[in-house]
Amino acid sequence: MRVFFAVLAAAVLCITSTPTFAADASWTLDRLMNTLGAKKSGRAHFTETRYLKIAQEPLESSGELVFVAPDHLEKHTVSPKPENLVVDGDMLTIDRNGRKTTVPLRNIPEAGAFIDSIRATLAGNRFALENVYTVSVAGHGDDWTMTLVPIDSRMKQKVSSITLAGTNAALARVEIRQADGDHSLMRLQDASAH
Repeated sequence: MRVFFAVLAAAVLCITSTPTFAADASWTLDRLMNTLGAKKSGRAHFTETRYLKIAQEPLESSGELVFVAPDHLEKHTVSPKPENLVVDGDMLTIDRNGRKTTVPLRNIPEAGAFIDSIRATLAGNRFALENVYTVSVAGHGDDWTMTLVPIDSRMKQKVSSITLAGTNAALARVEIRQADGDHSLMRLQDASAH
């Protein structure tokens, strides 16, 4: 489930780019929210590396992410073995090993809070995002970083921080640092570029 958090962040933000801004243009949280909120759908290829204390070597996976506004997110893992995760409205469906399970997000409140914050990002709703995270933005339009630190103590027990980095409206990297020391790094590439 923790890996799915990274996927949701990436799926929301990894879609076709919007107009570019000058490198020296003022880049604020509002400007980033407006840029990201202008996107409505898209696809991206991902490569994810997970660093877990219980694993001797990093775990690699790859596949495709899909987002369709307002609330449909998909992660299709191809390697090392097929798995599909889909959030549609308030339901999470997991399809792995030929078995499909659907769970209401209300049954997994930490995931639900995370998904709601991602939807706030998509909508460009800075205030909804700031209800869940302390948000900071650095850089400029052509090289920005947004860091999210959970406010809620239950979420802090799972996630220390989420760092997203990109250029204009194209997300290139999502890094999640978990409270237990594990972390993951997802690199993204717009699927329409291939």
